[in-house]
Amino acid sequence: MGADTFTPDVNGAATFTRNLAAGLARRGHEVHVMAPAQRGKVGTFTEEHEGVPLTVHRVYSWRWLPHPWLRFMLPWRVKANAERIVREVKPDAVHFQSHIVVGRGLATAAKRHGIQLIGTNHVMPENILQHVTVLPNAMLGWLASIQWGSARKWFSMADAVTTPTRRAAEFFEKGTGLDHVLAISCGIDTSFYTADFSPRTENVIAFLGRLDEEKYIHELLEAAAKLGDLDVRVEIIGGGEVRKQLEARARELGIAERVNFRGRVSDEVLRSTLTSASVFAMPSRAELQSIATMEALASGLPVVAADAMALPHLVHPGENGYLYQPGDIDEFAAHLRAVLTAPPAEFERLQRGALRTVEAHDIQRTLDIFEALYRGESVVDPDTEGELAR
Repeated sequence: MGADTFTPDVNGAATFTRNLAAGLARRGHEVHVMAPAQRGKVGTFTEEHEGVPLTVHRVYSWRWLPHPWLRFMLPWRVKANAERIVREVKPDAVHFQSHIVVGRGLATAAKRHGIQLIGTNHVMPENILQHVTVLPNAMLGWLASIQWGSARKWFSMADAVTTPTRRAAEFFEKGTGLDHVLAISCGIDTSFYTADFSPRTENVIAFLGRLDEEKYIHELLEAAAKLGDLDVRVEIIGGGEVRKQLEARARELGIAERVNFRGRVSDEVLRSTLTSASVFAMPSRAELQSIATMEALASGLPVVAADAMALPHLVHPGENGYLYQPGDIDEFAAHLRAVLTAPPAEFERLQRGALRTVEAHDIQRTLDIFEALYRGESVVDPDTEGELAR
C-alpha cells in the first residue's frame, strides 16, 4: 500500500490508509505500507497502528515549507524504492492512495511484475495546488488541468480505480476522462464510537478536521456568534495553518471565551468529545467523503454541513441533520439552532438517523470489497446512500 500522506499526518487520505491497512492486518493479511519518512526516520520499521503491527517503509522526504505538515518525496527515490520493495515483498496486490508521487513508482513496479494494481483517489488537484504553489490564481486552472492529465496517466494503469463516494467518482471521471470508477466508502470501525441518548446539559458544537482554508471554519464561528442566547460552546479538534486567523476571528466576533481550540488530541479524547457534544458542524466545501463526519454520525451526533461536494451523501436533511448553502451564515445558524433547541424526542430521532446512516459505512464492508478487488474479482458500488435514493 502506498501513500503520499500517512500517520502521523491527520487527514482523510492518511486516516483511510491507516484504517484499511490495520483492518486487513487484523484479518491475517501481511500488509506493507510505503510512505514518507518523518524527521529523517528512513528505513523499514514495524509500527503499531490501531493496535496492530504493520511493516512501514519510510522513504526520505522533505516538509513543504509553505505548509505546516505536508511532506514530499523525490520521484526518482520513490521509483527506486518501489521497485526494491516490490521485488523483496512480492505482494499479491499493490494499492496506491495517490498518483502525486508514490503512485507513480508503485504503479510502474506493479505493472512490470504483473501484480494486481488498485488505485484510490482522495484529492482534487485544485485543493492541492493551494498548498504547493505561490503562483497567481489565474494559473491555478491551467496547473489543475495538467494534474488531471497526470492522474489519468497513472490511474489508467490500475486494474480498478476507486473513490470514496459516487459524487467524487463522477468528479474524477469528468476530470480524467476515465470511466467505471468505483465508489467505495472509506469506512470506519463504528464499534469505536459511542452514542449518548441522555439529555444534554450544555449546547456544544463540535468540529473535527484540519484547520485549513478549504474547511471554511470561519463560517462555523460566524454562525456560533449568532447563537449567543443559547450559551453555545464550540469544540474545535485539529491543527492547521489557519488556526491563528481563526483565533483572531473568534476574538473579533466576541466569542473567544466560548471557542476551545483543542489542537490534536488522543483518540480517547476525540471520541469522548464527540459523544458528549450536541451537534457536529462541517462547513467544508471540498470533502470527497469526510471521515470526520462519519465519526460524528457513529457517535450519534446530528450533523449540520455545507451542501457541497460529497457531504450530501452523508447528511440527509431532516433525517440525521441539515444542509446549508455555503456562505449563508444565517441558514447555518438557523439549522444549528434547530438541533440545539429540538425537543428530546426530536433530538433522539436525529441521533438514531445518524446511526442508521453510518451503518452502511462500517469498515468491515469496505474491507470485504477491497479484498475482492485485490483478488481481481469484479465488484459493484455498494448502496451507501439508500436514504438519498428515496
